[in-house]
Amino acid sequence: MAKRTRSTDFTVNRTISGYAGMQEQMAHNKTKTKWSRKRKTVTSILITLAVIFGAGIWFSSGIIGNLDKVFHGNIFSDIHALFSTTHLKGESSGRVNILLAGYQGKSSDEGPLTDSIMVVSLNTKNNTAFTLSIPRDLWVKIPGYGQQKINAANTNSNFNEPGFFKGGMGDLQSIIEQDFHIPIDYYALIDYNAFEDAVNAVGGITINIQSPDPRGLYDPNVDKADGGPVILPNGPVNLNGKQALALAVARGDSPYAYGFPLSDINRTQHQRQMLIALETKASSTGVLSNPLTISHLVGSFSNNVKTNLSLSDIIELAKLVKRLNSNNIKSYGFTYSGNGSDALLTTFTAPNGSDALMPRAGEFNYNEIQAYYQQIIKNN
Repeated sequence: MAKRTRSTDFTVNRTISGYAGMQEQMAHNKTKTKWSRKRKTVTSILITLAVIFGAGIWFSSGIIGNLDKVFHGNIFSDIHALFSTTHLKGESSGRVNILLAGYQGKSSDEGPLTDSIMVVSLNTKNNTAFTLSIPRDLWVKIPGYGQQKINAANTNSNFNEPGFFKGGMGDLQSIIEQDFHIPIDYYALIDYNAFEDAVNAVGGITINIQSPDPRGLYDPNVDKADGGPVILPNGPVNLNGKQALALAVARGDSPYAYGFPLSDINRTQHQRQMLIALETKASSTGVLSNPLTISHLVGSFSNNVKTNLSLSDIIELAKLVKRLNSNNIKSYGFTYSGNGSDALLTTFTAPNGSDALMPRAGEFNYNEIQAYYQQIIKNN
């Protein structure tokens, strides 16, 4: 009996011991399972952060890469630009002038004719600014090319004179500085595609059409591929990129058009109006707080803008523009005889038979234009 009892006790003890071991093993497995889930959670978080971080690097490098395309930079110049305290040319004297020229780029069969020429002038002392359009049909003497319309100056890619930009924009600069006595510090040559893309990038712009015709604006000559025909009512209108580009090139030189009594003068007025509208929209809170919009905006300029501005120049320029009130940016242009007694230019038939503009004071006599610029900067 005792022997059997010992055997029974042993069996019971072994069973109890086995049960306890099973519980211990289950507890161990349970603990192990808990830690595995934690590890999985932590790992998932780390992977997510890595993806976000990687995407951020890719996103940032995309923006920086596009900026470097425009401003000819690299990683070292980018870092230097962030900490640079370099002042802009003209800033110490109180005025920075930037020459903007627009052309139709690859879509044009006429070469890089600058059908939009504008000087943006910033007063760095009282934080005011104005834009001044120069008609593309103004008949001038182009160094190296002879007598031509001023929009042909940019086609002189071989221009290389001391004190001026190299290439066609330097040729254009030389005319504006030497004939009109308007100093130029920087330039930007812009393919119209950049303007269209930039307007789309900020979600469109709003301008106020103020045509003397109660019907508004109509120009059937703008190709459908360029957003035409232009049909816009008077009053505030919202424009997408294609519509803005169509208006930028429209001058109503069709017998069926209306709302463009001054042809190219009206076109330059609309160009200045849209430029200010784009600047206003681009500097709005909704755009500045949206990284994707900023990326698209920068990307729109990456392959379509040539400039001598560096990234450090742009950062300094941004500081100046930030202090401006867009509503106070004045808009001017060289008007011609169809615009009243204050006209500076008059129409005439050029030696090559084309319709052109020349100073009212006489061919190649720019005294009134020079005085006009001096009066503008005095008022600003």
